[in-house]
Amino acid sequence: MAHSIGTPVLPSVSLISNSKPYLPTSLFLPVPTIQKVGGLSIKCARVGGVEIPNNKRVEYSLQYIHGIGRTRAKQILVDLQMDNKLTKDLSEEDLTTLRDEVSKYMIEGDLRRFNALNIRRLKEIQCYRGVRHIQGLPCRGQRTKNNCRTLKGKKVAIAGKKKAPR
Repeated sequence: MAHSIGTPVLPSVSLISNSKPYLPTSLFLPVPTIQKVGGLSIKCARVGGVEIPNNKRVEYSLQYIHGIGRTRAKQILVDLQMDNKLTKDLSEEDLTTLRDEVSKYMIEGDLRRFNALNIRRLKEIQCYRGVRHIQGLPCRGQRTKNNCRTLKGKKVAIAGKKKAPR
């Protein structure tokens, strides 16, 4: 009886007979449907080093790439004279021309590095914008008395400060 409690995974038939227990050699799990093209499975199209979603239109799926916004995505489609159809409906030739067009722009890592170098240069020369970056305050002329909580962080209560009596 102790043997049957210790092995709950084995089928009960193997406890009765002395033969080897049945252990499945493969496990079948449900797999989501994946589009297959010529023996290759495609989950997402890869453009500019980023996987863009298949179930959205090209104009919106291009905006998943850092450095491509709404205007530039529309301009890319106009330059290629391409219809704004679903990404999964694009042929391989369309994808290659799209990749070539996107590669003309500064995107992703290059753009991030370019912006970081510009901010570092401003900080090194100690100009007004650089000082504001160092202090963590807005550098484009916004007022700071009430807003700009994104840059300044959460409000910090000052200990010992009391309201003036009326």
